[in-house]
Amino acid sequence: MDTWMCVYMIVGLQLSGSFAYDGVPWCAPVKVKHGHVSCQTPRGERYKNVLGTRCKIRCKTGYEMHGSSEILCMASKQWSGNYACREVRCPKLTMPSNGGFKCSDGSYFNSRCQFFCSPGYTLRGVHSATCQSSRTWSGGNSVCLDVDPPVIKCPNIKEKTAEPGKLTAKVTWDTPEGKDTADGILTDVILKGKPPGSHFPEGNHKLSYTVFDRAENKATCRFNVRVRVRRCTPLSVPDNGWMKCDSAGDNYGATCEFRCLGGYELKGSAARVCQFNMEWSGLETSCAPMNINVGVRSAAALLDQFYEKRRILIISAPSAANHYYRFQMTNLQHAQCGLDLRHVTVIELVGVYPAQIGRIRHRLILPGLSLQLRLLLQLSQNSFSMVLLDKQGVDKQRYTFPITAAEIFTTIDTFPLRTEEAILQTEAGQSC
Repeated sequence: MDTWMCVYMIVGLQLSGSFAYDGVPWCAPVKVKHGHVSCQTPRGERYKNVLGTRCKIRCKTGYEMHGSSEILCMASKQWSGNYACREVRCPKLTMPSNGGFKCSDGSYFNSRCQFFCSPGYTLRGVHSATCQSSRTWSGGNSVCLDVDPPVIKCPNIKEKTAEPGKLTAKVTWDTPEGKDTADGILTDVILKGKPPGSHFPEGNHKLSYTVFDRAENKATCRFNVRVRVRRCTPLSVPDNGWMKCDSAGDNYGATCEFRCLGGYELKGSAARVCQFNMEWSGLETSCAPMNINVGVRSAAALLDQFYEKRRILIISAPSAANHYYRFQMTNLQHAQCGLDLRHVTVIELVGVYPAQIGRIRHRLILPGLSLQLRLLLQLSQNSFSMVLLDKQGVDKQRYTFPITAAEIFTTIDTFPLRTEEAILQTEAGQSC
């Protein structure tokens, strides 16, 4: 026997026993907020709350029953159970990391929640969720992701000019700091190229900085370092001479030094410097044939013309028929290139005063001046002898018999100044 049959039997007994039934309201009227009520009376009475009335309660959409969905008006003038329609409530939404949400009515039915992200983050997923009657939220999960790259600004480097005598310029700048649009956490800034404070050669150099944020978003900025070398118009090697330049040979601060071949003397500037205005200092350099004045009055004045320019080999003989003299001159005739390469001028003093005569190649020296040379250098006019003077006029070697040109060259090549000359001539490609 079910519960409701038992209830009806009890009610029937009460009606037939202690209580008189007259079909009047017995229990309190049923009122359901946010719901609907449908009642059935025992005999189809007018009132829906007479003794024995049975009511079914249904809640509106968005509300759910709490208590009994079916009640009976009992003899105690009470309904058989409690009832209420309460608004459906969804579980609390999970707050997205680095973001949040704002709801129209909390977690209740039909409440609409809008998701948002903190600055620097982008919403991925649904932008809003609504609490449904099924006590679940519409849509899926939403997350806030850091998808924006960080920000980095490279330095602005102006053109740099190389210092005097250099082909590079030292360039410095401050390492840029990156900024993250989200949590502000960055990895180290990575430089591609030479670090600040480096020396950069002439030209344009491309560099870049790269930075990553914690979400592996990358930002790169690029900048150029331009180095300029101020240059003069390149100089030319003078005819019958050579030129040696330091640095690049035509850059600001470069110095070019000039020397002339044997038998030529330098005209103009012995050294020229490329200046800031990109013009060369001094005068144009040339090598002119050496002009020896044999008409001077003293031997000293004659020798002074060779000072720091030429070495002198003086050959003295009592006559042109002297066999030592003839052997020596024959040997030297085949060595003229070697003599010129070593800047040697040969002076011949032949004969006995007053018939003696001097000669520098094809130029004759008068007897009086020839005598002075013999006296100054203490050369006997009665026997063969030779003396070798360096470019400072110092007596370096004396001979009383003929020697080969190779022996003379070996002696000259031991002179300190000759070592420097040989290096310059090798660089200039001068040889016999």
